[in-house]
Amino acid sequence: MTEPPLRDRLRHLLGGQNLGVLRVDCLPVTTPRRFDLRLSFSDGSVAPAWLALPDRPAPYPAVFYAHAHGNRYGTGRDELWDGRPALACPYGPDILDLGAAIFCLEMPLFGQRRGDEAALAKAHAWRGQPLWGRMLAEAQAAFTWLAGRPIIAEDRIATLGLSMGGSQAFWLGALEPRVAAVAHLCCFADMAELIHCGAHDLHGPYLTVPGLLPVARTGQIAGLIAPRPQLVGLGAKDPLTPLGARDRGLADLRAAYGATGDLSVHLEAETGHQETPAMRRAVLRFLRHALRLS
Repeated sequence: MTEPPLRDRLRHLLGGQNLGVLRVDCLPVTTPRRFDLRLSFSDGSVAPAWLALPDRPAPYPAVFYAHAHGNRYGTGRDELWDGRPALACPYGPDILDLGAAIFCLEMPLFGQRRGDEAALAKAHAWRGQPLWGRMLAEAQAAFTWLAGRPIIAEDRIATLGLSMGGSQAFWLGALEPRVAAVAHLCCFADMAELIHCGAHDLHGPYLTVPGLLPVARTGQIAGLIAPRPQLVGLGAKDPLTPLGARDRGLADLRAAYGATGDLSVHLEAETGHQETPAMRRAVLRFLRHALRLS
């Protein structure tokens, strides 16, 4: 019997959680071209999001930005404007300056959706629907909504994030073929190798996907993005991406792209779990190229 494609097997492990966006409400804001949104999902849940548009004619290329974790549960989507210690500076203004729209959905546990991570992860696990699967289902539903806006160039939407946001960026790119390009920072490491060296426990329970390791390695998941452009940003001294786990992931990823694939790796020799100014410049160059921004 033929094995189902890897993308389908991953969706099964994530609990087969399918959501749609039924309604979007916009709250008043004072900042021009910035929209404070509430996305109502098909299961009745509601998530805040930011959407901001550049000062140029539509349709707009766009960046689907995924916020990080960092145990800063109060931040969520506001990372887009307020930044966080691991970022060189907030991404919102830089993306708008490139001429792209930027969207950020607030994940469960964060910002206005604050909750207990362990309790929520356990509840989802008992249902056979991992919390990571829920987060990705929300992101995919929001991506579909964003891609369907007439003002957005649906074939020019990239995903971007750091740490938890970086993992979401490449998982979403792997699961969603409409993602045009993916940039992820400070997150890329083979999970089996992380478990082997004990570094897996540096991640929160949100990322646990039961049964994943016999199905796919991290680099094989990110390899589903090929041949679309992908940028991997890493700090050589990052405890979440130690040498063996990092190299195992990169080997699998390079095998997926081949010698001429559109894969870029930016490795900072003296950096830990932190975006540097040089890494930021690499991301902006990558997005300018991948989204065909002048």
